[in-house]
Amino acid sequence: MSQPLKDAVGICKTIMRNGFDAYVINARLQEKILETGKEREVDICCDADFEDLSKLFPLLEPIGAPNLVGTLKEGDVLIRIYPADTEEGSYPESSLARFTPGMLKALEQTDGGLPLELACPYMPRSVELYDGFADIGEGLIRFQGLPDETLKQNYLRAVRALRFAANFQLPIEPNSWMAIVRSARRVLDYVSISDIMDEWRKVEAENMWFFVKLLYDSTILHGLIPEVAALSRVKQVKNPEEGEELVLDHTLELMRRYPEELPYDWYGAMACLFHDVGKLYAAEYFAGQWTFYHHHRIGAKVTRKILMRLRFLPEDIDMICHLVRHHMRFHFMLTDRGIRRFVALNDYPRLIEITRADIKARNGSYKEFNHNMKMLERAAIPEEALEPLLNGHEIMEFAEIKPGPAVGLIREALLQAQIAGDVTSVPEAVEFVRSYGQREKLH
Repeated sequence: MSQPLKDAVGICKTIMRNGFDAYVINARLQEKILETGKEREVDICCDADFEDLSKLFPLLEPIGAPNLVGTLKEGDVLIRIYPADTEEGSYPESSLARFTPGMLKALEQTDGGLPLELACPYMPRSVELYDGFADIGEGLIRFQGLPDETLKQNYLRAVRALRFAANFQLPIEPNSWMAIVRSARRVLDYVSISDIMDEWRKVEAENMWFFVKLLYDSTILHGLIPEVAALSRVKQVKNPEEGEELVLDHTLELMRRYPEELPYDWYGAMACLFHDVGKLYAAEYFAGQWTFYHHHRIGAKVTRKILMRLRFLPEDIDMICHLVRHHMRFHFMLTDRGIRRFVALNDYPRLIEITRADIKARNGSYKEFNHNMKMLERAAIPEEALEPLLNGHEIMEFAEIKPGPAVGLIREALLQAQIAGDVTSVPEAVEFVRSYGQREKLH
């Protein structure tokens, strides 16, 4: 090993003893370059920044270049220090820097004397939000440089591109899109679930339907949440007039409609994504049509498994599964008792909006929905005030009247007296009915 490389290795060891990673970049290639005798320069790589390195090497010189930490003079050898790749989602084989501008310059001066296979066209970069992306002001989402090579540096950029496209409502440039599709499997291999969900949480509730659609179209969803992707193969009747639809199409449309009445509700939109996932397991074809009995109960259990896999917090899992479990409750025409049980549920306003969005997505009937909305007004009335304290037979007995319209009139009058607080007990109700009956007899 030449002396310049030994000096560079010594600097790397000093850096490593202080808790950082460091290595000589492509030592084999640099050894060949040093053999030419034209340059006395060595490139190293580390994950320490200039401030940390300057404490170890006071003579470290700052450099304005974005991909160079600084330079250090060791005798007659110039040591250039580059930033190491610290992205968890980068392509493993490309995580090691193997090529620098200095090496490129040296290769150009050797007249082809050095083998190009010693180099690798990858240089680590500093981490920024839009790192790897062209200016979004162009009106589309596009990776810089060669899309496939840019994705290799950090496969999380694929999910980030989908997030940008959804939130900014911009198309993805065709070559960048194909790079995402080609890399779908690698995204799931190299990017952690936590990092993917961090990106997902930055998607606005109003745009989540589009983000999920992009995940599906790119086939990332097939590996991330196969239970939802499989809904593209499950059919159901949209409404009697419009015939069949795919459950996934209905799910996306419901997610699009949900924020119209309840905006900014990220968790509500997530519940919409899973509201019909149970239909994959409950589907049964019988008598010429598909049925999905108890899909809401099954779906809540499947959703819990999925959300645990996606590393949601326990309290968030409970809330979303609760919404999936009860999302069918408001679809049926509820009685007084039924509406009271409904409003006793946690997050019942969200359940109402899921039902409203479901009807919009199906272009369905509002008959049951409107009935239940009117019944909500009665839910504030005490339960004992919704039924008279005396039934019809008791009213006829105490009022001493025969069956007829008068029974209904007395019953309604008794109920109104209860609501007004004038009658609060059975004895008071008996006295009320007797006096009312006497007035009826006088007339």
